[in-house]
Amino acid sequence: MTQMRWEQLLSPRRLHDQRSTSTREIGRSPFHKDHDRIVFSGSFRRLGRKTQVHPLTENDHIHTRLTHSLEVGCVGRSLGMIVGELLQDRLPEWITPADLGVIIQTACLGHDIGNPPFGHAGEYAIRDWFKGAESSGLLEGLSDAEREDLLTYEGNAQGFRVITQIEYNQFNGGMRLTAATLGTLLKYPWAVRHSGKAGKFGCYQSEQVLLKEVAEAVGLLPQGDQRWCRHPLAWLVEAADDICYALLDLEDGLEMGILRYEEVVDILLQIAGEFPPEYEEMQRRQVSQRRRIALLRGAAMERAVNDVGAVFVQHEQALLNGTLSEDLLELCHPDLGWGVRAAKQLARERIFQNERKAKLEIGAYTTLGILLEAFIGAAHELHHTGHSSFKHQRVLALIGENTPLPSWPLYDSYRRMLDFIGGMTDHYAVDLAQEMGGRLRGD
Repeated sequence: MTQMRWEQLLSPRRLHDQRSTSTREIGRSPFHKDHDRIVFSGSFRRLGRKTQVHPLTENDHIHTRLTHSLEVGCVGRSLGMIVGELLQDRLPEWITPADLGVIIQTACLGHDIGNPPFGHAGEYAIRDWFKGAESSGLLEGLSDAEREDLLTYEGNAQGFRVITQIEYNQFNGGMRLTAATLGTLLKYPWAVRHSGKAGKFGCYQSEQVLLKEVAEAVGLLPQGDQRWCRHPLAWLVEAADDICYALLDLEDGLEMGILRYEEVVDILLQIAGEFPPEYEEMQRRQVSQRRRIALLRGAAMERAVNDVGAVFVQHEQALLNGTLSEDLLELCHPDLGWGVRAAKQLARERIFQNERKAKLEIGAYTTLGILLEAFIGAAHELHHTGHSSFKHQRVLALIGENTPLPSWPLYDSYRRMLDFIGGMTDHYAVDLAQEMGGRLRGD
């Protein structure tokens, strides 16, 4: 097969669910059920207390992973419905624009569901801890691929594990989403060996069989061992994520006093193309900066969504052939591409270098270091000795029913520990690490 087909890419078949799936159901399509399964999950709910950019902020206007995911989902839904309408005559007769919209929306809602506490700083903290643990013998006995998984902890790969293994039907299909939604969710459908310098990959060794099953179910084109091309709709998920974090990072930076109003306006205006008709009147009436920025951001988003939708349709064949190499935003109007790049650059230079953020991210290393030492140490001792010291018994008691058995492979035991730590909210991780460090509190 040299080209992917929409009939297979949009398969409603559910993983590990033997019941027949009908595309004609009253009230909700299979893809709308996927959406609800994500929204009602504990992993999704906990995103409300996880870092987007600014850890542990007390400002209620600042984005968390939850609000970010909801907004990405809104943009993704719009993209899907635009594409669904433009490609209606080429899609299966049982797929509506609303179905395409909700498939992408659901993938957007789940795209950060595997992120650990403290966002990307948490990922780097876990990676660096395991690099330091190499010299202590904690990684002895693992295969090269298993070691690389641990040395390159990745929120995308953890998210695939959460959705296909951990939530609901634990280690028996997880959420049991449709193949179409799972394929769309896979931003990086390959293993760690293909992660490159950025360390981006979508599946741990523990889920390789599931990755292959999804890829074959939707007809992704193989590109080597443990690697497939992206699902065409995954490009829209990436575009929705890029649009939101590029524009909304600016809004958060302004809210926290890191950026100036004028420089944010300049970038948003470049992306929007022009001021909305109401903007001048809002200025005359001295409406708050927050409301004026929201209006301009909305105009910028609308232009970006329309441009990305049109570009997707223009490059449909390259997407189906698995040969597209540029991001969809890079193929849009030059002003739009410039604006998004300028927004990201401003965030890198000013927001990500902010002193408060830097201090909290250093603290995240300390917090996660305490937790990893306790839980990975407990798993290592149990695996190698068959029993646990009193301290490690107390540590493993926190895991409950997911406590590994001494007979398990060491890699599987470590994965369970990382499932627990990765699922923590920022505040719970801080509180637990402080208590483990000796700050004891009564009821």
